Amino acid sequence: MREGEYVVLKLERYVSMPQHAQGGFDHGDVYLGNGFVYVAHTAAGTVEVVDGIKGILQKTISGCPEASGVVCAQVEGLVFAASRGTGKVLVIHAVKGTLSKTIQVGSKPNGMAWDDDHGVLMVADVADIHARLVDPERGEVLKASRLPGRPRWCKYSAYLDRFVINLRDPAGYVTLSPRNGEVSSVIPIKASGPHGLDLSTDGREAYIACDGGAVIAMDLEKGIETCRAKIPGEPDVTWLNPRRKFLYCALPKPGLLVTIDLVEMKVMQQLKTEEGAGTFAFDQSRQRLYSFLPKSCRVATYIES
Repeated sequence: MREGEYVVLKLERYVSMPQHAQGGFDHGDVYLGNGFVYVAHTAAGTVEVVDGIKGILQKTISGCPEASGVVCAQVEGLVFAASRGTGKVLVIHAVKGTLSKTIQVGSKPNGMAWDDDHGVLMVADVADIHARLVDPERGEVLKASRLPGRPRWCKYSAYLDRFVINLRDPAGYVTLSPRNGEVSSVIPIKASGPHGLDLSTDGREAYIACDGGAVIAMDLEKGIETCRAKIPGEPDVTWLNPRRKFLYCALPKPGLLVTIDLVEMKVMQQLKTEEGAGTFAFDQSRQRLYSFLPKSCRVATYIES
């Protein structure tokens, strides 16, 4: 720990994962009902299910080549996992960890966001640069919308009643209607490579982690920057802890997990994880964070101090 830093997260334990020769993990999410952690195991073409409470690998779900995005629909009890290798989304029963169905959604689905107001899944494709609205119950694509740049991560804002989609280039984001797929003009961001994204609980503010070494807070209603914090490298996944007003951000090189105080907009803690560890998931109910370590094939579990 560096001088002046606070202890925010403490290592609780490691959970061993199935081995892979090379590659790693992608996005993960936590089903809050039972604490199951679902993570895309890109290198293995699977979705791993970790019981976060017991600290064990619960099961492995096969059939997800080039596994990428994972997102939980908490109320509906569903988990969605994107397979870039097949152009499909797997629909998984969150409690049982069983595959319910697959849906063809394009060529290389990656980022996803769930709209629990309308029951619509938005899937961003990094090959054909489209966003697709999907009805998981019917297993159908409702609408496909061309995006003005390569999409990265995305979230649904209940306040705007629109999806927020980061774009790598041009550096900015767009919003998209869950009803008709209408895409806004690009809202520019004054930093290169918007990547990780999370929203405030009320959906009014976005926290965008950028390759240019900054986390930028954006007022979504006005489309303007409100403040920013410097971070020591290029980020990947970002998660908000609304209870403590912290933002966690993973930096795969050199392998850091950074905690940002959103009140003071400064880094509070830097934890060494593992080189290449750019993804993690956060359990807001239990205040546990799960960092996915690609070289040692483990999950590091951290608890709030």
